Amino acid sequence: MTRPLIGVSAYVEPAGWAVWRDVPAVLVPEAYVRAVTAAGGRAVVLPPDDRDADVLRVLDGLILAGGADVDPARYGQLPAPRTESRPDRDAGELTLLTAALDVGLPVLGICRGMQLLAVAYGGVLHQHLPEVIGHDGHRPAPGVYGTHPVRFAPGSLARAVMAGVDRVNSYHHQGVADPGRLTVTGWADDGVVEAVEDPDRPFVLGVQWHPENEADPRPVAALVRAGRDRALGYLRG
Repeated sequence: MTRPLIGVSAYVEPAGWAVWRDVPAVLVPEAYVRAVTAAGGRAVVLPPDDRDADVLRVLDGLILAGGADVDPARYGQLPAPRTESRPDRDAGELTLLTAALDVGLPVLGICRGMQLLAVAYGGVLHQHLPEVIGHDGHRPAPGVYGTHPVRFAPGSLARAVMAGVDRVNSYHHQGVADPGRLTVTGWADDGVVEAVEDPDRPFVLGVQWHPENEADPRPVAALVRAGRDRALGYLRG
């Protein structure tokens, strides 16, 4: 069979290249594409678009990428001073996510993507983690990743995917306060939620760190395998 097609949600942000400066551009860090490709998949970049989710007909899996904060209105709060949201991303990604869950498409939420998963499942976020945990270790400085210990719940999808891993990277200032209908299956050493999943579905996983920037991006590889297995199941059926 052909490589599994993995959708990766993208940003619209001002960008510059060649002679162009501050041009609105659809973009996503290449690390996501490299991780999907290395795992045997083909990445399909998905700009924000909430008209429909028809593209899912050709996809084998969906990655909700990191980025700006989820609009607090989505979970019944007003924005805090440090919250920077992108409502267009929220609308487009929630359209895709809702449809992906309806058809059983494998889903991986990364950083913001995990937080969006939690909100979609009725959860609530901490809008600024340092005010809750008392330190900046999860985002030490602009553009600088932190690292910290992590543990996973026995018998969970997160534990199976991350077997043998006890440290992950970190770059976020928000976190999951209430996972809604999801199950928390990973924690940092300070108690911050690091993984959530839906145990009633074959592959719906959220991770708070950035596996695409790890030397061994296991969650991305696991999503690609889940997409391939789903496609093979349809072919056999």
